[in-house]
Amino acid sequence: MQRIRLRYTKRGPMRFTSHRDFARAVERAIHRAGIPIAFSQGFTPHPKISFASAAPTGVASEAEYLEIGLRERVDPADLAKALDASLSPGLDVIEAVEAVTPGSLADRITASSWRIELPGVTDEQLAAAVAAFVAQSEVLVERLTKQGRRTFDTRDAVASIAAVSSQSSPPDVVGAAPCAILDLVVRQVTPSVRPDDVLSGLRVVADLEPSAPHSLKSARATRLAQGTLTPQGEIVDPLDVDRDPVAIGER
Repeated sequence: MQRIRLRYTKRGPMRFTSHRDFARAVERAIHRAGIPIAFSQGFTPHPKISFASAAPTGVASEAEYLEIGLRERVDPADLAKALDASLSPGLDVIEAVEAVTPGSLADRITASSWRIELPGVTDEQLAAAVAAFVAQSEVLVERLTKQGRRTFDTRDAVASIAAVSSQSSPPDVVGAAPCAILDLVVRQVTPSVRPDDVLSGLRVVADLEPSAPHSLKSARATRLAQGTLTPQGEIVDPLDVDRDPVAIGER
């Protein structure tokens, strides 16, 4: 069985697609594209599709990953082109590589990088909130999970956090209201810490609240990258080792 690993995006209105709906869309697209997907054994066979650390509903992403198993060999570039053509605009296949090394994609994802636009928040307000957050050894927030309401530490999960000048990277917003930008790198922990959890942490330590009529709920988060976090703070793409396993081994 050939294994193919793909990077795809969630852009525009497609960021509101739930993971379950996206999984169905991928299965339909694979069928339309005529991709020879492999199936599991047993009474209820399932297509061999594995998703790695899917972004939450409502969040855009430039770096989502999945792996599929095939019953016949195909060229990864041809597969990427065919699958991309069968998906809705905004769900775009960026790259496909053959899995030539053992292990799962999930094992190669230890952190993710985010950019969050905060309408109604000034650069000065965000910079002060970030400084207060960084100064803490622990920032506890609550979130309702499937196991009930949980309290967890957002500070420990944050590898880096910075306020970026909105003048250098103007966000796509209507009108002249301020819109600060937050750059964030979050480690994969259990329970997982999401961008909105970090925003809750900023509210806890600095009472960060945007001016009316905006709210932190209108914040727009985009995942820019995910992969292995190096000691230098860089994120290594999980497909790198399959692109050139020899070069990776020589590092």
